Amino acid sequence: MEKPKPTLFASYRPAIRGAFTDYGRAEFLRDLGSGTTVGIIALPLAIGFGIASGANPGQGLWTAIVAALAVALLGGSRFQIAGPTGAFVPVLAGIVAAHGYGGLVTATLMAGVLLVTMGLLRFGALLRYIPYPVIAGFTTGIAVIIFVSQLPEWLGLTFQRPGHLPELLWEIARHLGGTNWQVLVVGALSLAIALFWPKAWSRFPAAMMAVLAGSFLVELTGWPVATIATKFGAFPSGFPGIHLPDLSLQMLRDLAGPAFTIAALGAIESLLSATVADGMTDTRHDSNSELIGQGLANLLSPLFGGFAATGAIARTAANIRSGARSPVSGVVHSVVLLLFVFIAAPLAGHIPLATLSGILMAVAIRMAEWDTFGELWRGSRADFSVMALTFALTVIFDLTIGVAAGLVIAVLLFVRRMEEISSIRPLTPQSDSEYDGSNSLRGKEVPEGVVLFRFEGPLFFAAAEKLEGALRSHGARPKVVIFRMRHVPSIDATALHALEVAFEK
Repeated sequence: MEKPKPTLFASYRPAIRGAFTDYGRAEFLRDLGSGTTVGIIALPLAIGFGIASGANPGQGLWTAIVAALAVALLGGSRFQIAGPTGAFVPVLAGIVAAHGYGGLVTATLMAGVLLVTMGLLRFGALLRYIPYPVIAGFTTGIAVIIFVSQLPEWLGLTFQRPGHLPELLWEIARHLGGTNWQVLVVGALSLAIALFWPKAWSRFPAAMMAVLAGSFLVELTGWPVATIATKFGAFPSGFPGIHLPDLSLQMLRDLAGPAFTIAALGAIESLLSATVADGMTDTRHDSNSELIGQGLANLLSPLFGGFAATGAIARTAANIRSGARSPVSGVVHSVVLLLFVFIAAPLAGHIPLATLSGILMAVAIRMAEWDTFGELWRGSRADFSVMALTFALTVIFDLTIGVAAGLVIAVLLFVRRMEEISSIRPLTPQSDSEYDGSNSLRGKEVPEGVVLFRFEGPLFFAAAEKLEGALRSHGARPKVVIFRMRHVPSIDATALHALEVAFEK
């Protein structure tokens, strides 16, 4: 009897499959505690990122609920906590501004399909080859975008927001005289608590303490500070129902680029988060299964009133530090947020927008990798230039341009490095440094008309000119040309063509 052929899903192994070996009451209690803690941490972040992404607070919360549940049950990492993240903010806000929330739903669904496809095609390992300077550059650029985009609410300014960061900075500077000091006090208090909350009190999440402090201050003073309720109305409670977008061929074409950006960014951040979790727990995630799980989460989230989500590094780390033992903690996280929606949703209406801005600004400050600029400047100027270019283009234009340009420059610099380490030198009995018997030229005579060359390093298109130059430099046409290529790990079509041309001459 023939064995059945493996299917695309044959390699799909969600982490929950092997999570319950030696799992008992003690492990469940740890998951219960860690899931509750990270749920409390995620609450203000989900609401804040929902607003910052151009959606509403309820949509941000449902994104955290559905995505985290899906990734816990279907993803390839045991400790991953998914939800709305800062990395998506500029991309999603741009989609909403251009196409409305319906466009965001469509782009998220398209990104989900792309992520599942990437997982099935086993692209998980390939994403590890994205250079760190590119990741650090766009991460820092996103941090700057988030920080600046929150300044109007943090300062209490009202004006028509432009689309790009340089114009937004100019508008903030023009309207700075209209700063509302009451809003600023609330925002500054929230930012200070979110940034400087003592580690000794870490059992009380800093973001939640900032929410409580900001809300209490506004209620106590009666200051006319904008809150979730005053801007968005009553916070929605209960189940949102199933939402199906209106699709058209033109919309799919328009959103293909943004959907690809969401998928690429989601894949990178989720796998980075899973790698961080591996380092903290001495475990191994399945990158392809994680991509499939993230894709399924992004297919489910919009159907329940949510939008794009990915693995959140800070929440995943908090989950592990709180004692998580299995994906059950991610399920508990979603249940905690769900209970809030059904029981305490009206309380969210009292949260000041300046408080949420302060929390997101704290996230941006921690997200930026300014130290990496200095490290790369002292180490590799080429890597520094890649990070600086990616950062600048992300801030000035957008994330897609920044990452694309950074990758192109990184590849070109890598090609140059490979070209520099490759060499083609004439080989003589005097210059031969190898001592392995019959293959060595030591003590041997090379017949007249015979020329030998020694190749080292990859022989590829960038080194083809070296090959042609070495052959031209010999002068008279030899009768025989011998190439020693034992130190050539690979050869490409361009270099092979150069060899063929040399022989024809």
